[in-house]
Amino acid sequence: MTSKQPLPVRLTRTGQPLFPWHHFTMYFSSTPRGARLARRLAGERLDAWGIPYGSDAHDVLTLIVAELSVNAVRHGRTPGRDFRLRLSAEGASLRVEVTDSRGESVPALAELSNDLDGRRGLLLVAALTDRRGWYPSIDGPGKTVWAVLDVGLS
Repeated sequence: MTSKQPLPVRLTRTGQPLFPWHHFTMYFSSTPRGARLARRLAGERLDAWGIPYGSDAHDVLTLIVAELSVNAVRHGRTPGRDFRLRLSAEGASLRVEVTDSRGESVPALAELSNDLDGRRGLLLVAALTDRRGWYPSIDGPGKTVWAVLDVGLS
């Protein structure tokens, strides 16, 4: 695998990124429909923050939201409990966090093989992001899986 090149981001006239400090948090039903809605709303929010549809950063971030949301629905679902999506844009870093309600099911990278039935989402997230991890939820049962993408300033 080659080293990642920073993704370009538009700058304001002062040389500051267009997203010096933005946050978005919303709860979604732990269903496939909730995961799709999380991806779509994240895409709209990113566009509003100056990360336009069709840009590399937008495509990568919405893919990360999709993968983490689907994992929360498949592996972190507790009936009757929602998952939380949190997006943060600060400086040149964009952070995606997805919190589900099952703390006993911890995320792990699967080894690539031809007989895997899915289970490649975290490998994809690991390949596309600069940092990622998880921690136990601080406001209830469950865990938060997070990923950070550092975008280059051009």
